[in-house]
Amino acid sequence: MDSTDLARFIEATDGISKPWLLVQLRLKKLQERRAELSDAEYIAALDELQTDLMNLGEWWVGREAEVFGFEPPKE
Repeated sequence: MDSTDLARFIEATDGISKPWLLVQLRLKKLQERRAELSDAEYIAALDELQTDLMNLGEWWVGREAEVFGFEPPKE
């Protein structure tokens, strides 16, 4: 799946509100541009993506069913 297909999937499934899918799209676009980038540019872009992903934190807590399509285990 290329970035165009992934973008269509995100749009068709209302994924614009799902931040992890947007990070995945950015990663796919970066992979497609890899040959155009120096090693330093590529690593810097990967670092930025990783930071953005980590900054998502645990935004999904309490929304497991909505986000992942299942109920969390009962404690």
